Amino acid sequence: RLLTPIQTRLQNMANGLDTDPADIEQGVALVDEWGRGFVAETDYRLEATNTIQFEEAMRKRNLDAVCAPTVVESLVRDKVLATEWVEGTRLDRDASPDVPRLCGVAINAYLTMLLDTGVLHCDPHPGNLLRTTDGKLCILDWGMTLAVPDDLQYALLEFIAHINTEDYDSIPQDFINLGFSPEDVSLERLQNSGITEGLSFAFRQLSQGGGPKKMQERVKEEFQDRYGSDLSDLELRDAARADMLERMEAQLASEGVDVKGVTNVMEEMSRRNRELFALPPYVLYVARAFSTLEGIGLSIDEDYAIVQECYPYLAGRLFTDKSPRAKAALRAMLGLSDESEIMVQTSGDVSLGLAAVKAGVNGEVSDKSLSPKKLLEMTDNFASYTAATATVDRDGEGRTAAAKEFAKLILDKDGSTLQEILVEEAAKLGDAATRNLLRRALVESAFAKTVASTLRAPKDALEKSEQLSSLLPDDLKKAIIERPADFPRLVDELLHTTSEDEKLLSTASELQEALGGRLENTSVRSAMAENLSDGASIIPSIPDISPGLRSIASDTETREFVLEQLTNVPSLGRRIGAGLFRRAAYRAMNSPVLPEDARKQLSEVNNRVADVIDPAASMKEDA
Repeated sequence: RLLTPIQTRLQNMANGLDTDPADIEQGVALVDEWGRGFVAETDYRLEATNTIQFEEAMRKRNLDAVCAPTVVESLVRDKVLATEWVEGTRLDRDASPDVPRLCGVAINAYLTMLLDTGVLHCDPHPGNLLRTTDGKLCILDWGMTLAVPDDLQYALLEFIAHINTEDYDSIPQDFINLGFSPEDVSLERLQNSGITEGLSFAFRQLSQGGGPKKMQERVKEEFQDRYGSDLSDLELRDAARADMLERMEAQLASEGVDVKGVTNVMEEMSRRNRELFALPPYVLYVARAFSTLEGIGLSIDEDYAIVQECYPYLAGRLFTDKSPRAKAALRAMLGLSDESEIMVQTSGDVSLGLAAVKAGVNGEVSDKSLSPKKLLEMTDNFASYTAATATVDRDGEGRTAAAKEFAKLILDKDGSTLQEILVEEAAKLGDAATRNLLRRALVESAFAKTVASTLRAPKDALEKSEQLSSLLPDDLKKAIIERPADFPRLVDELLHTTSEDEKLLSTASELQEALGGRLENTSVRSAMAENLSDGASIIPSIPDISPGLRSIASDTETREFVLEQLTNVPSLGRRIGAGLFRRAAYRAMNSPVLPEDARKQLSEVNNRVADVIDPAASMKEDA
């Protein structure tokens, strides 16, 4: 601690930088945090408590593929820690075929600690990660841990979600939430710093995996594409440096700085960055933990991408976490508007449910819709996470566990965040599909056009003959000529297609196509086609029940569990139906073509039907 100021000055001097008091403060803070961790490692009662609590937390979350040594509590003293012996091999030295799966288990376990239990194991060197003889991952040495508060957990969760969706514009706010920027730095200043472009480049490289070696190769290829493929390594470096200087000068100029008066542009940008960015002490532990895990992964697979390995946990967490911040992150990942955004875009003191209806009906949330690709991707990740962590996966136990958890996720009476979103989207799609069918039948069909033409014919005839028009009294003409003639227009306006309808129907088509591709049994078609002269064109697609799915369906316990969950389908149907009627009620109330009395009556009837179908939702609305 005493040498930190000297070391900081020498390091800055070697890099040609001036030493700011904030540099020394940060260095001292980091040393203090390391010291806290080292001292904590000598507290064996604390280590025993950490070990026991981790084991309990994993069992509580059904993560049976990971464990910690069993503590012999009766033998624990201030300077003595006793655990049962663990038979196993270091993960990085084990040649078993399930080691890659256990690397995924390790990532999920550390993400669970970081983002859920709030106690992170900070010493995951290879000697502390064992593959047990029964195929589990055992984590040793719980002396050094980091407490992660709830706010930081959700900030990290949002950060990972934004990386996954490549929403780099949200990263500056994430940096503030994560403590990477001092409290006095404004969001606007951080956004103007150019951080978004740099981060998008860095995370694109990380997402492709391969570690530092392959990242360097990809960066070189990108620089060759940008600056010239015939340049040497030295020339590429000089070109990249010149480009960076040009960008820095442009950034300084945009902030009102006289670039010509700056003697050293890089030094000035470095000084400004020190004002904008800080390094929270907890980052040391998180970086150490995940860099160690990445090293083990790369030793097994040279293309290993630790960023990609985080996504299965992310799906599992966001699908089940009902907190507002987790819901917002999930909606963003699925391409949907945030609930708070919906509330802002609709005026008046209304509930969230009604606000969503208003926003959808009025087309106010025009640029966002459910992404089928992302939904299926997250569903696959959820299944991967559950299957990998729930068991050692003998005889397909992991797939069975994943099937049960997914059935619970979708059908459970207590609901889930994903279930709420799917119910909401199903109601919206049902509304759009129903009105689309009615429009085809009552407006666009040949029969409807013939009826409309027939109804308009008398009015057209009267407009062509003033003498004939004058023979009829105005009231009679209005009743038997004008109103019938206007009826097709009213129907057309009532059933008009909104931009939201078009997106919903397009989304449904994309989802059907994606699911169809997964279920289509091309192997059966190909096999039959070989024995037919005209090929497979006449053979319909046959849903393929994979061996994994057949084994799940044949498992008695899983089948009974899924059947039990299916009893909740009527409840889900009522919620979707109520959503349809509430959307119809709002459409009726705001229709420009219906008389006021008709609007009120239709709206009231639809709302009453919705309340009868799903009284629980109406009570939530009132609350």
